[in-house]
Amino acid sequence: MNVSLYQAASALEANLMRQQTISENLAASSVPGFKRRDMSFNAVSAGMFPGALDEANKTQLQYLMPSYHQSTNFSQGTLMPTGSNTDVAIDGPGFFAVQGANGQTMYTRDGSFRTNSEGVLSTADGRPLLGINGPITANTQSADPISISDNGDVSQGGLALGKLQVVSFSNPDQLQRLSAGYFGAGSQAPQAADPNATSVRQGFLEGANTTPMHEMSQLMQTLRHFEANQKMMTVQDERLGKIIQELSNTN
Repeated sequence: MNVSLYQAASALEANLMRQQTISENLAASSVPGFKRRDMSFNAVSAGMFPGALDEANKTQLQYLMPSYHQSTNFSQGTLMPTGSNTDVAIDGPGFFAVQGANGQTMYTRDGSFRTNSEGVLSTADGRPLLGINGPITANTQSADPISISDNGDVSQGGLALGKLQVVSFSNPDQLQRLSAGYFGAGSQAPQAADPNATSVRQGFLEGANTTPMHEMSQLMQTLRHFEANQKMMTVQDERLGKIIQELSNTN
């Protein structure tokens, strides 16, 4: 069995997956609050013979295979002023809570909110923003602007409308990525964000924590890695061909 051939083939497959991840990062690099996926390779041990030889001493029959691993990078992006009083950025760890389909609560760092026809503060794609006591509704007939304090209190013309539900999680790495800007809590319970570490900034948006330039450089590295392993497969294939030819000429 040519182990190097299988290792190179596994690396090619992992690089294809890595390319898909980079493409997703690149496509979402303009989404406010987007958190990129980081990629890494790990070496995992694999046995050459399963089944009947499970009880045998296979110390010398082990080899390493490349394994591709994805993780979400939750580092904060740059806060950019927008001048819109319904744009809000989170400065520090935490997420906004929004209402998804079928009543599901979703979490996002994208604070590009707007009021819909009924005055409900909603995301750009129409998902209601959740306050501590439910959706927050503004008076669309009032000329007074919406005001949002650093601790998330929302008011209009001096009238309190509610308080933003800004939450954190003990282990963000276990959040379920639902789409480019949304996460699900999974089995974790959301907790109120620490006010000493987290505040909200009205009139700002958090940029994605990646850039097209960064992702293009990652794409070039992936291409070089792919080509190197492709060449390795070609070399091993030629080597096997020579061995088979030499053995067939042996009388």
